[in-house]
Amino acid sequence: MIKRRLMAVAVALAFSAGSAVAAVSSQEAAKLGTTLTPFGAEKAGNAAGTIPAWTGGITQAPAGYEGPGHHHVNPFPDDKPLFTITAANLSQYEANLTPGQIALFKAYPETYQMPVYQTRRSGSAPQWVYDNTLKNATSAKLVDGGNGFTDAFGGTPFPIPQSGVEALWNHVARYRGTYVVRRASEVAVQRNGAYTLVTSQQEALFKYYVQNGTFAGLNNIMFYYLSFTTSPARLAGGATLVHETLDQVKEPRQAWAYNAGQRRVRRAPNLAYDTPIAAADGLRTADDTDMFNGAPDRYDWKLLGKKEIYIPYNNYKVTSPDVKYEDLLKPGHINPAYTRNELHRVWVVEGTLKSGSRHIYSKRTLFLDEDSWQAAVVDQYDGRGELWRVSIAYLKNYYELPTTWTALDVFHDLQARRYHVQNLDNEENNTIDFSQAVPDDGYFKPAALRRRGTR
Repeated sequence: MIKRRLMAVAVALAFSAGSAVAAVSSQEAAKLGTTLTPFGAEKAGNAAGTIPAWTGGITQAPAGYEGPGHHHVNPFPDDKPLFTITAANLSQYEANLTPGQIALFKAYPETYQMPVYQTRRSGSAPQWVYDNTLKNATSAKLVDGGNGFTDAFGGTPFPIPQSGVEALWNHVARYRGTYVVRRASEVAVQRNGAYTLVTSQQEALFKYYVQNGTFAGLNNIMFYYLSFTTSPARLAGGATLVHETLDQVKEPRQAWAYNAGQRRVRRAPNLAYDTPIAAADGLRTADDTDMFNGAPDRYDWKLLGKKEIYIPYNNYKVTSPDVKYEDLLKPGHINPAYTRNELHRVWVVEGTLKSGSRHIYSKRTLFLDEDSWQAAVVDQYDGRGELWRVSIAYLKNYYELPTTWTALDVFHDLQARRYHVQNLDNEENNTIDFSQAVPDDGYFKPAALRRRGTR
């Protein structure tokens, strides 16, 4: 009898691990747009009044904005810091900081600061994305033990998450426009503040957000990504093409690299998990990019609930054309004078490395902005369980869409005392452009990569 019961339990667990996990009920979904925002955040403010109610976020571009591709105008130019967190007063604010943020104050006690501003819940998205999110709430299901999802399209897949992996998928599948073109630089900043810009032309087509598309039409492709390096000279002409799959256990990410010197396109099968990124000088892994990307299968993910945390928000100064790179990039961290932090509610998601799985991080904790599902801070731990790296996304609203996305991604190595920065475009003539015509899938094929690379 005991043996039969144990076998029944084992069968049930095996079935649940490989089958789809049910979506929320229509009664639960009805909260979206009422007590919850269309993305599932709490619409009300907090009891202390330090977090206001969400009233729709930014719904139009501010005066002075010149349009798609032009640098953004700060919609809150008259805001001043309410106070500044420093190493000297850190103890007053530790309850509303992540372990990684606290570690940065201790690593750079003389220079690291967090200016804190009035909280403005500026997060917003197009109505069609909200409409799709409502549909997804009652249809989206996890499959393959959480390594993918099905029956969702064009919106947040799990706006009322029931697990850590669902919340993680909300970050991975969040809205960032449909077709994106930008020219930007990344840098690895050494201990003494020295750096060399690596500049590239980047394009991404988020098939999951092609309007009037369907989940079935994705064919397991979430997005295409293409990047051509333009400088420095030793790297110029190199290119990377990625076909990002939704279920990477079923079908791994496909990637190709173009070598300008050899004029050859080759598969890049290892561009995943903890593979180090060359341009980051060893400071960023493949799945660090975008705060977290790729397959979730090497970790057990837990949803630890919500916290009120000071996170970067409405960061328009850090990418202002009035700010030069030499003024922004300082030893240890970017210049705090150009940053803006606000108190927001975040979902806390913890990933613990599975027994038998390999990764340089034994644990990673993501702090997801409740209004956008964008990871604002990620704390990463080494094999000894010691805090090692801290990733920070300096968020702002791209009001031409609109959407909340990162202005800069900064990756700190607490042990090496170096950091890496992505998405620098202050000194470029233009910034990210969401308005160009959406190309067809053939534009992102390896053969097209070869043709473009030989121009």
